[in-house]
Amino acid sequence: MPVLQIGRAEIAYELRRSATAAERRITVTPDHVEVMALTTDGDDDIAGFLDRKRQWLFNTMRDMERIAASRHAVPRFMTGSKIPYRGRNMPLTVRRTDADRAMVNYRNGFIVDLPHWAGQDADRLVASELQHWLKQRARRDAREIAANYGKRFGLIPRSIRVEDFANGWGSCGPEGNVLINWHLIFAPRKVLEYVVVHELAHLRHRSHDKEFWSFLKELLPNYEPRKTWLDNHQSGLSADFLEGR
Repeated sequence: MPVLQIGRAEIAYELRRSATAAERRITVTPDHVEVMALTTDGDDDIAGFLDRKRQWLFNTMRDMERIAASRHAVPRFMTGSKIPYRGRNMPLTVRRTDADRAMVNYRNGFIVDLPHWAGQDADRLVASELQHWLKQRARRDAREIAANYGKRFGLIPRSIRVEDFANGWGSCGPEGNVLINWHLIFAPRKVLEYVVVHELAHLRHRSHDKEFWSFLKELLPNYEPRKTWLDNHQSGLSADFLEGR
């Protein structure tokens, strides 16, 4: 593994090349440094890039060592933390990069790349980026489910949006506007599906009468266990952990 000498410090790094990357990138985790180079880069290109980034890399490594040495002051959102998602607690990896903005990816767990300027507010930035990503995913899932059932059963809402509800999991307004509580992203997807289909059923039957439940069963024959799961776990489906409450 190549080593970059910065003063007395020797920083080992993994060099990777990417045919799709638009720019060079350095990613730092507590026990690993990765340098992403372009396939067209020669040794001089990489050496020049590392020379320009040596002070940033040294400072970032020093900050991570300081955090590791004071575990009592570790942020809530650090590598190894767990983030609820679709009924499971998924691992979080937080990395420092030389990028200008934060980025969230999901690959069998959450990966948050922090920009070079993130300092003491890093914990808040990770929380904010995760919340934005989770809301976006809830919106995408709800719309995919609604589109599927709309195509199959002709139940087309005027709009479908995800919101932050004080109470309840969904609503269907008199004009056919469907709202879904985005906190359902913390529940299994089949539970989110139940709530979306429940609200779509209100396009045909406004009240929770016998006809409504009969119609819902036609749409989603196995809705009962999903409803039961939501009734039993609703108190735990909260985004409070993202807001420090």
